Amino acid sequence: MKSSTSLLMSLLIGLAPAQDKPGIPEDLLDDEHFRTESALNEFTVPSIAKVFNELEKISPLAYDSAHLKNHERLPLDRSRLALRLGTLIADGFIAVQTGNSDDVPKIASHISRYAKALGAGEQIKKHAASLLDHAKAKDLEKLKTALAATQRDVERELASLRDPDLSHLISLGGWLQALDSASIAVDKKFTPERGFTLFREDVADYYAESIGSLNPAISSRPHIVKMRLLLQGLRNAMVLAEDTQPTAEQVKEVTEVSAELVKIARK
Repeated sequence: MKSSTSLLMSLLIGLAPAQDKPGIPEDLLDDEHFRTESALNEFTVPSIAKVFNELEKISPLAYDSAHLKNHERLPLDRSRLALRLGTLIADGFIAVQTGNSDDVPKIASHISRYAKALGAGEQIKKHAASLLDHAKAKDLEKLKTALAATQRDVERELASLRDPDLSHLISLGGWLQALDSASIAVDKKFTPERGFTLFREDVADYYAESIGSLNPAISSRPHIVKMRLLLQGLRNAMVLAEDTQPTAEQVKEVTEVSAELVKIARK
């Protein structure tokens, strides 16, 4: 089994910058994303809610709220703010899915602070209030709806501020947090059927190429470059030969690389 470090080193040579953003996997798109029957909004990114629709097949997901204390201090780098915001939105979904909705008020408070730091705070005030109300009432479906709406309103606000590239990082942070939670759960209780849910090389490929296509001021940052390399390694680890099932060893490799990626996203 390759280590995540060896995956990283194997990609250090010959990495060419991406020229165009790839298409978003269709099952991660919300219907509201379509301007017309065939034209996508150029600022559209994968929906964290859609990610969880797929990952809820793996139940229960792994959940650990210990890292939430690390969100007390905001990073100065806007790309890191965006990545962390994505992980927080995903944390909300995971908390709801695992019966830890009592953590939602703390998560909502962090989301509000991060959104405000990115310049999208006004759009999030109403969502923060609804998240608190739904958490108090333990209305899980409305909590999920409010979390999905939070991501979309931040995305719209960043687009209006001519800073849409950060939306891709919010979505990436959410996917990584979700993947980390799901892969830990599958690694602990492995079956090939549960493993199949993790093996989305199309999603890993999308994120690797999309962050390489962002504004060079963002895509050239060391942590983004490292994430792209790891994502390409993750994509390769997720490829399954035709008519084969994932093995426990392959799931462990995905778990190790996703853990390294989410660690960067939360830094």
